[in-house]
Amino acid sequence: MSRLTIPLRTQRQREHAKRLIDKAPDNFVMRLAEETRSDRQNRALWGKIKDIRAQLPDMQAYSPEDCKLRFMNALGAEMRFLPVLEGQGSFPVGYRSSTLTVEQFGLLLELISEYGARNGVQFSE
Repeated sequence: MSRLTIPLRTQRQREHAKRLIDKAPDNFVMRLAEETRSDRQNRALWGKIKDIRAQLPDMQAYSPEDCKLRFMNALGAEMRFLPVLEGQGSFPVGYRSSTLTVEQFGLLLELISEYGARNGVQFSE
């Protein structure tokens, strides 16, 4: 049996998941978690970061990944050290956006959009 991800949105999906659990061999594990970000959200993230880096000179000194980490810090995530978005100081980074829930990822996109709008960024999407 391979690794499966089954969304639990409908009763039919829930019943299917229950059947798979009942049929699973010994020593298998079951993981239940909130859904993480979507491909659409992921594309939006990197599009926004690309626009911000292209239009804000102070962001061009950082890789796209480091820009993402700076925004994640502003959202409340953490671990390695980078300068803060505004003002002086630095912060630890290392948190992975792939572990964010859909809701948390949506908040990250809102934060990036607000920062870009406040700094005159014209987003391509």
